[in-house]
Amino acid sequence: MEKVQKPVDRRVLKTKRAIRNAFAKLMVEKDINDITVMELSETADINRKTFYNYYSGVYQVVEDIENDIISSYERLLGDVQFRESMNAPYQLFERFSQLINMDPEFFGYLLTMNGNIALITRIMTLIKDKTREKMTSQLAIEDYKADIMIDFVLSGMLSVYQHWFSSDRSVPSEEVAQIISTMSFSGINGMLNGI
Repeated sequence: MEKVQKPVDRRVLKTKRAIRNAFAKLMVEKDINDITVMELSETADINRKTFYNYYSGVYQVVEDIENDIISSYERLLGDVQFRESMNAPYQLFERFSQLINMDPEFFGYLLTMNGNIALITRIMTLIKDKTREKMTSQLAIEDYKADIMIDFVLSGMLSVYQHWFSSDRSVPSEEVAQIISTMSFSGINGMLNGI
């Protein structure tokens, strides 16, 4: 008999989101090793006991953030067909925008932190691994070529989204995704031909 999974309580989701956002906000200001449970709780507007109901410490918050982002990314990647995406690449980049739009406040903090690039690097490495795994399972491409392509696209995309979050965000994220997809698959000539 298959076990039915209980839906997660909205209050739990709200509290965990507050903790994640507080963590990301604090990481903009200080190194991860200097963040305490007390200031994390204060920033999230919860008490320490509530924090310990969900996490054993700051590093478990980091692990939960990484796992949640990768799990969400895997779901968004789920039905992507890379061969078809070569002709219509926007689908891939739209999925990445969907990931960011799930929690724009959190990603805004995450992508604008200056000194704490280790967390972003770990997350991008995990995203790269999942993308390579999916891509190489569908396309006959050598691993090193897949790595170069994915590094190129993810590095550019990360830079664009960091700039976007640091700006007034007047350009919708969907339009940003469209420009990134054109640049990634058609290069500068693809952009200039559309002008």
